[in-house]
Amino acid sequence: MPLPPTAPLVIRFGAFGDMVLLTPLLRLLHQRFGQPCRVLGSGAWLGPLFAGHPDVGTTRTLASRKRPYWLDPTQRRLVAWLRTQPPGPVYVCDDYAIDKIRWLLRRSGIPGDHCVFANPDCMLREGEHWIDRWQRFGAMTPSAFASAPRASNPATSHAPCLAVGDADRADLHAWLRARGCDDAPLVLLQPGNKRTLKRGRAGQLGDDKQWPLENWAGLIRALLAHDAAPKVILCGAPPEAALLRQIADSVHSDRVLAAGDELPLRRLLALCEHAAAMVSIDTGPAQAAAALGCPLIVLYGAQPPSLWLPRSPTGSAVIALGGLPQRQRVDQVSLEEVIAAWQTLPLRSSLPLASPGTAAGTTMPV
Repeated sequence: MPLPPTAPLVIRFGAFGDMVLLTPLLRLLHQRFGQPCRVLGSGAWLGPLFAGHPDVGTTRTLASRKRPYWLDPTQRRLVAWLRTQPPGPVYVCDDYAIDKIRWLLRRSGIPGDHCVFANPDCMLREGEHWIDRWQRFGAMTPSAFASAPRASNPATSHAPCLAVGDADRADLHAWLRARGCDDAPLVLLQPGNKRTLKRGRAGQLGDDKQWPLENWAGLIRALLAHDAAPKVILCGAPPEAALLRQIADSVHSDRVLAAGDELPLRRLLALCEHAAAMVSIDTGPAQAAAALGCPLIVLYGAQPPSLWLPRSPTGSAVIALGGLPQRQRVDQVSLEEVIAAWQTLPLRSSLPLASPGTAAGTTMPV
């Protein structure tokens, strides 16, 4: 007897960009099983990232998969929650700590025939983009759900999407007005990545994604000289705020704002939806920007762009510079290369912002 439609459980303990790249899989599974997905991951940002997303019903997080079960209350709370949930298909997208994930699922009472595992059954192929791997994985079906509809035209799901709603735009509108940035096209720069956060400062040996600070400053000067209209916002997380201020201070322009300690995740997403363009290191905000239709230049280090290149659901331009096999570090990409790429990038006209109290709806690019 076929099982009734139920929400898929998708497990992926990935970083910010990894979870953006997962959204086409969430859409595919929502279509197949008739319910938005339950997403299990890590990081306090997971809930805000998927707030209002039509393919996500709920999110849960674990603090650690490495700690013993009885020493980690988040593991115990997860098991207790899963025991209250109706049985549904489980898609495990992680490549690591698989034994611990299997153990938690068994302890939660989830039968093995409800689960499929990307490792070892759907490994990343050589040169394959991560989204294409997840599309293949989404076409697989746990044996208990063999009667589920097959994936129909999965090619329509090959670009990520994120949701931005009324409150996000109203918050952004108020913030931009307060900072004097609501009257000009906006160019976003993302100099940092998660390695910057861990080290607390730039320029560390071994960080293949670090572009010299003088290059960021030189790029800003070139952008401002090229066009008198835009303003530049340096984006990042609070631990990067000092680094961003250092770059901004070296330019000496009131058209540059260092906003590392002023961009909670929902505001950042609204900003990506609104901005004319972004230049970024290969990191999560670049994936989010493309998912929200922001034209983009991405600088790569020791990763091949073929695996990670952001995809836009609106067809906005994404230009990759650097990366394997030709280059192994971002600092091997010259300032002149980035300026030349910028001059070819089709900019977006900034979208109108919803004034506070205006219902603008939720944007989901298709």
